[in-house]
Amino acid sequence: MQTLEKSGYLRIDQILKLIPIGKSTWWAGVKSGRFPPGYKAGPNTTMWKASDIEALLTKFENEGHV
Repeated sequence: MQTLEKSGYLRIDQILKLIPIGKSTWWAGVKSGRFPPGYKAGPNTTMWKASDIEALLTKFENEGHV
């Protein structure tokens, strides 16, 4: 598993390099609560806390998903 910085933010393209799913699947997971909510950085820009994505990757690793 790749180690992420504990602080900072990631854009969707960076996340999808770590989690091999499509954008529509990611957004459906955010909507359903399976994936963490993002933070709006602008009208067309959403970002996620690196620490939230790190926790998600750890959860997947523990469950055997990734």
